[in-house]
This record gives sequence, structure tokens and C-alpha cells, in this order.
Amino acid sequence: MDNGKENLDEVTASQSILLVEDDVKLARLVTEFLTINGFSVKHIDNGQAAIDEILSNPPKLIVLDIMLPGVDGLTVCRTVREQYTGPILMLTALNDDIDEVAGLETGADGYLGKPIKPRVLLAHIRALLRRQDLLETEKGIEGAEHLIQAGPIMINAAKREVCVNDQHVELTAAEFNLLWLLAEHKGAIVPREELHQKIFRLEYDGLDRNIDIRISRLRKKLGDDPRSPSWIKTIRGQGYLLINE
Repeated sequence: MDNGKENLDEVTASQSILLVEDDVKLARLVTEFLTINGFSVKHIDNGQAAIDEILSNPPKLIVLDIMLPGVDGLTVCRTVREQYTGPILMLTALNDDIDEVAGLETGADGYLGKPIKPRVLLAHIRALLRRQDLLETEKGIEGAEHLIQAGPIMINAAKREVCVNDQHVELTAAEFNLLWLLAEHKGAIVPREELHQKIFRLEYDGLDRNIDIRISRLRKKLGDDPRSPSWIKTIRGQGYLLINE
């Protein structure tokens, strides 16, 4: 890995990252690279210790390998996701769509395959942190204009809360952000390219399935049948539409 410092748009230098990786050599190189680029990195090499650390001392972002001794990365992600609301970026050496889908369905916010390209890793981390900072800023916003009703779904931007038929629905930061983007344009089609760019701060390449997987997961949490959705509609070849009823 190249240990050169990148001159991309900066995030706060004190941002803390937990790196969960059992490959000691790779972990050392990633830690050195991210430290040079202004991050505070803590390395843990097994899943159970990672769970304990995340729940007791949550970092700003987690870089999590899927293949770990003992408790694997998918289990780590699933275990901490209800309490940990920060971004989780998963790594794997396996070139398999099933692993990507599984990672995202357990609550991961991004996915990168090995071998890791340091600049790509850094770009993903910075994009996720920019999005997280934006979400945290929005928590302080108050006012009725930040309430959006879409059918049985009530979305409160100030409190970052979602209710369906007056029942609270627990969403991750990434899921709420995606729903809010749809809600801001309810009744209108939001192109997949626009959702991808706003969520990941990266241009859509026409092949990435992250938005589609997140929409599917969001439907399940809202109780919208993924096989025949009534509230979040797929407009084939165009994007997604949140009902305006």
C-alpha cells in the first residue's frame, strides 16, 4: 500500500476509526495510511473484542473485515447495529455478490473487496463521514416543516424518527437518510443516480447495487412488502418514488 498523504477534501482530523482486521500486516499498513491522512485508528483483530469495544466506546466509523476468527464480521455487524448508529464499511477477500448482499442486509453502509486500494478506501471513509456529519447536524433542526407524511409513514427530520401507523420504526442513519431523500420528493421519481450521488458522494457507475439493496432493506423495516411494494415504488429504468397520499 502507498502511504502517501491524500489531498482530498478533509474531515475532522480527530475522527476515530476502529479497524477490525485479523491480517496483522494489512492492518498495520491501513493504520499507517489512515493515520498519515489525519485519522485516529484503533486496531482489533477478533470479532468478540470488536463487539465489546464498539458497544463500550463507539468510534466515529468502523472498517470491518468479514472473515474473522471466532465471531465473523457479519455477526459483529448484526450484533452492534441496533445500538451503533455510525457508518460501517465492510471488507472481504471473497469476490461473491452473496457476501456483499449479506453485509449490507446486516446493516453495513458500504462494501469494499480486497486487495484494498488505499485511495479508494480513503474516499469511501471520507464520503461516509461527510454523510454522517450531515446527519448529525440535521438532528438539531427544529420546526413543523421538517415533518413529512407519506401514506401511513410519518418522518420527523428534527428528531430523526419514523413511525408507520403510529408505531415507531428503528432505522439506521443510512436508512433514514435514504428515506428522507425520497420523502423530500414524495410523489415524484427520484433517479437512482441522484440517490447514489447524494448518499455516497460518488458518481453512479450504472452497476452498483447498493441503493437497490438499501431500498429493499428499508421496505422490510417499514412493513412494505418487497415483492409488491405499496409505499416505495420502483420505477423501472428510472428510480424510486415514495407515495404522496
